[in-house]
Amino acid sequence: MPILSREAAAMFKPTLLGLALGALALTPLAASAERIFVSNEKDNTVSVIDGASLEVIETIDVGRRPRAMAFSSDGSELFVAVGDDEAIDMIDLETLQVVRSQSSGEDPEVIRVDPNRPYIYVSNEDDNIVSVLDYERRTLVTEIPVGVEPEGLGISPDGRWLIATTETSNMAHIIDAELMEAVHHRLVGARPRHAEFTHDGREAWVSAEIAATVSVIDMVDSFDVEHTIRFDVPGVPRETVQAVGVQLTSDGRYGFVALGPSNRVAVVDQQTYEVLDYILVGQRVWHLALNEDETRLYTTNGVSGDVTVIDVENLTALQSIPVGRFPWGVIVQP
Repeated sequence: MPILSREAAAMFKPTLLGLALGALALTPLAASAERIFVSNEKDNTVSVIDGASLEVIETIDVGRRPRAMAFSSDGSELFVAVGDDEAIDMIDLETLQVVRSQSSGEDPEVIRVDPNRPYIYVSNEDDNIVSVLDYERRTLVTEIPVGVEPEGLGISPDGRWLIATTETSNMAHIIDAELMEAVHHRLVGARPRHAEFTHDGREAWVSAEIAATVSVIDMVDSFDVEHTIRFDVPGVPRETVQAVGVQLTSDGRYGFVALGPSNRVAVVDQQTYEVLDYILVGQRVWHLALNEDETRLYTTNGVSGDVTVIDVENLTALQSIPVGRFPWGVIVQP
């Protein structure tokens, strides 16, 4: 795929959008009734996008500086980390209203939900800990010490392992969720941001923003970094290529990596770790979410204030959807 300059991309964008709208009219991609939730960091809101019309149908007021989101294990609530309120806001998915809030510790950024217990894992950046909250009893279960400035969290499909990334330590801390302690510590690239497990739980992919890499960690035998994926977008300044959000298809085919200010999403072969393509999206792409049938990938683009819709089969950007200011997180409800 040819890489366009920023000037050329800006000139090409209206034509691309027109083609995308035509494609949507001719294909069944927009037929699902899914809802896409987007946290807007500067507006203190969550935008709700309808998967059929690809339009914002609701805007939910939440606490200050909303970032990561996760669904409750029963699917009835959406949890939102509101960093400046040091809390987790909980949205009823029927009424789309915040119905309660739970204290989270200082500066919560990323949250994950345990698949087996009513626990929320929270990265508390200022405290160098991962907090474990019981969202049914609304209590603090425990605090797990990790490195300096914990950022990303990833949880294995069976709930056994949790990975916390620490920005200043440049580490991936592998936490035994039964023992509630970090049992392995692995050096990864500079400023690790995100951790994502493959659907079989055999690997964890850890992105590093400054290094522009993804470290692939074996989660079965050695718990070591076994592969390092590097990104270099032709024609784009090296310092703008910053690896952040990661999504992995369940069939083991693709890995998608958001590359920040380069305005690209990398497409990676999950089996060979080869970078296959770079998809041009909005400005400062931060996080990603696949829909349930994995036909679409949604990206949050912080500077342009929109969400890009990507057709996974054809690896093409179809449409951009304006949301709030500085969209950060994205999550899809079937």
